[in-house]
Amino acid sequence: MEERIIILGANGQIGSELAAALRTKFGAPNIITSDIREPKSLAEEEVFELANVLDKDKLKSLFEQYKPTQVYLLAAMLSATGEQYPQKAWDLNMNGLLNVLDLAVELGIQKIFWPSSIAVFGPNSPKIDTPQYCVMDPNSIYGISKLAGERLCEYYHKRYGLDIRSIRYPGIISWKTEPGGGTTDYAVHIYFEALRQGAYTSFLSENTELPMLYMPDAVRGTLELMDAPAEQLTIRSSYNLAGMSFTPTDIAKEIQKILPNFEISYSDNDPRQAIADSWPKRIEDDYARKDWGWNPSFDLEAMTKDMIENLKSTI
Repeated sequence: MEERIIILGANGQIGSELAAALRTKFGAPNIITSDIREPKSLAEEEVFELANVLDKDKLKSLFEQYKPTQVYLLAAMLSATGEQYPQKAWDLNMNGLLNVLDLAVELGIQKIFWPSSIAVFGPNSPKIDTPQYCVMDPNSIYGISKLAGERLCEYYHKRYGLDIRSIRYPGIISWKTEPGGGTTDYAVHIYFEALRQGAYTSFLSENTELPMLYMPDAVRGTLELMDAPAEQLTIRSSYNLAGMSFTPTDIAKEIQKILPNFEISYSDNDPRQAIADSWPKRIEDDYARKDWGWNPSFDLEAMTKDMIENLKSTI
């Protein structure tokens, strides 16, 4: 059966690159991208529709028109932005998900992808090698909404048999898109500023270690999860997924190997620091490795070389 896929929130960091990968895999006419604003540019043969995930009637008409076999729900308000607009973040992150889940059940959509985040962990979660199952007490509205979303996903799977799949993304790093309001975004911005200014002021402290994932691995991992046979999947909330963990100091040292004059400094009292301090330093992804063969390709050194090489031609 031919796949037809709708990506909601396709203009964001993950959506734009995931859409490109899906067009390559399934053919451009079979991938329908959607967001609340027109993209800056459209890929060749790209099918785009304006839609707000909070408008359930519009979503229903979109699904009825294109009859997708898969829906990727990527529309969300991220951690730092969410703290500025907590009610809007809750509304978008929760009601957008509920709309898609309800319509998937009603219209018989076969498969759903919805991303969770390491923000589901909190101050009392283990910080080192955070396991799949542990205390989860998020203290940001983004993390609270993602944890509630995980419970909804598992509920809809158990009650309605909905094949919904999810990854707890760590910080995602890409050279193709600039930061979009997340606590881990320093690890993207630092590369842009290293080439533009030769210096960067980190809003996180020098020893703040966080889990990260390079975009090529994030896209590949997502597609591998979606390709996995349903009977192999034992997690129906969201899978831990690890790539690498590092601090701002670590990343600066790697950049200095290529750009020796690069300088880093640190700001004080940024509200994103408190969010980062509540998150894991390193996560364990045994279930993803066992259930669907996950294995990252990039470490910090390989990612830094690739980031700088690609950014040199675009900045």
